[in-house]
Amino acid sequence: MRICRFTAGDDPRFGLVDGAGEKIAEISGDPLYTRIELTGETHLVEDVRLLAPVIPRSKVVAIGRNYADHAREMGNELPDEPMMFFIPNTSVCGPGDPVVIPAFAREISYEGELAVVIGRLCKDVRAEDAASVVFGYTVANDVTARDLQRGDNQWARAKGMDTFTPLGPWIETDLDVADLSIVTTVDGEVRQDGTTADLHFGIGELIAHASAAFTLLPGDVLLTGTPAGVGPITPGQRCEVTIEGIGVLANPFVAADPHEGSGGSEGSDGTGGSDTPRG
Repeated sequence: MRICRFTAGDDPRFGLVDGAGEKIAEISGDPLYTRIELTGETHLVEDVRLLAPVIPRSKVVAIGRNYADHAREMGNELPDEPMMFFIPNTSVCGPGDPVVIPAFAREISYEGELAVVIGRLCKDVRAEDAASVVFGYTVANDVTARDLQRGDNQWARAKGMDTFTPLGPWIETDLDVADLSIVTTVDGEVRQDGTTADLHFGIGELIAHASAAFTLLPGDVLLTGTPAGVGPITPGQRCEVTIEGIGVLANPFVAADPHEGSGGSEGSDGTGGSDTPRG
């Protein structure tokens, strides 16, 4: 089942996307918290604006160096246990939204990743039980300012700025993630071509490790790491991340307008900007 979040020019709504990715059957309420019930309304995907399929209620938990080839290309060893860091939910934007690069960040990289959406409140989940707390999966781009990552000596600002975590185009709830192709292109040129079969730590291990440290809430998102091939992207370019069985997440990259606030969002009502929550 594919669940999307969209707007037809008014408040965000949720819907079920057909197998062809062309039609949406609208549902009532937020499927993370309420039973899925059809409203009877339908929409064409091309006639609406898809939003980030979930705005994490509390956090994005990201994993670093979880593919051996990526660790090597960055000059690092594989970690002995999952390397976790937080990304604020204000960094989330949706498919088609511009990734806004502030003037003080000069070395921007894309990172295509499989994202896990948590479906219920949980703590101390065993790896073998992890599937029971997963709501579904979506595509992520863990955008990174490498110069800030080096200069700050930690990753919060480099990876957590407004619009730096695109998610979409929807959530797939029924998916075998053991061996999914992950392909990232920049202006149509393939830059990353990997598979989730090469994850150093599997999804169950990641959920167990994260939930041992802190409570996970419905709607929290877990980024699982990126394969080799990360590299620079500049304003005016377009990045697309395609994950087998889910779909394509595409975003243009733009320079921040010096006359506007950071991120350039028009608010979180789904009518413009990056749809990121405020406060």
